[in-house]
Amino acid sequence: MGSGTASASATASALAAWRRRPGRLVAEGVAVLVAVVVAFPLYWMVLSAFKPAGEVQSAHPRPWTLSPSLDSFRRVFTQEDFGRYFLNSLVVAGSVVVLSALIAFLAATAVTRFRFRFRTTLLIMFLVAQMVPVEALTIPLFFLMRDMGQLNTLGSLILPHLAFSLPFAIWMLRGFVKGVPVALEEAAALDGASRTRFLWQILFPLVFPGLVATSVFSFISAWNDFLFAKSFIISDTSQSTLPMALLVFFKPDENDWGGIMAGSTVMTVPVLVLFVVVQRRLVLGVGGAVK
Repeated sequence: MGSGTASASATASALAAWRRRPGRLVAEGVAVLVAVVVAFPLYWMVLSAFKPAGEVQSAHPRPWTLSPSLDSFRRVFTQEDFGRYFLNSLVVAGSVVVLSALIAFLAATAVTRFRFRFRTTLLIMFLVAQMVPVEALTIPLFFLMRDMGQLNTLGSLILPHLAFSLPFAIWMLRGFVKGVPVALEEAAALDGASRTRFLWQILFPLVFPGLVATSVFSFISAWNDFLFAKSFIISDTSQSTLPMALLVFFKPDENDWGGIMAGSTVMTVPVLVLFVVVQRRLVLGVGGAVK
């Protein structure tokens, strides 16, 4: 009887799985189609970077090349001050990531764990700040940076990106901090842990996945910035970043699309590397939080 019952149960489970399979296949097919649509521009960018000049400018483009070339990458890496532009982008993005993570962690802890006047108003202001278009604030920010003496400096890029990344980071980290039970803090206090020790040795590892996610957002936003770099870096080209370096390949008579695509590919590589590193750290952070 037991064996027959088990066999019947297995058959019923198999039939149920078979009935659900068409829907699952459709969902997987849609997911693959969406992935292809999203990835195709990246594929075309990399392909164009490796195509010879004749194929890039051809009136009948093909989604492949039989004679890949590195000429476009040579023009990018031999561009004057390319290394300086890369370093400037790294300094700007790295500074925004570190400062936004630190400030957002402390601010999210404050608005979640403490009760004070205008706390709700402050949270609403964070949310409203996300709704304001960046383009609408570029001109006021230009005059602000001019009055602060920050034009033509990397500070004029770090400060605006830090201000725009903090509201999102604080809102996101607030949920992580709120998810940590207050009883855990009380237990740490009973064990003799100070508030500072609890903050950095207990709470920080638990909200680390949220810090990783907000750091990715901050890095990508600062790394790919063109609007602020074009608006605030006016005369001192030594303070330019990588997106500004692509302007060299835009020419009045004919654009160097091979160089543009090669430069864009070079800009994309650090973001992909960071994502791979962050993904591993995210898994480690979740594992540490469970422990």
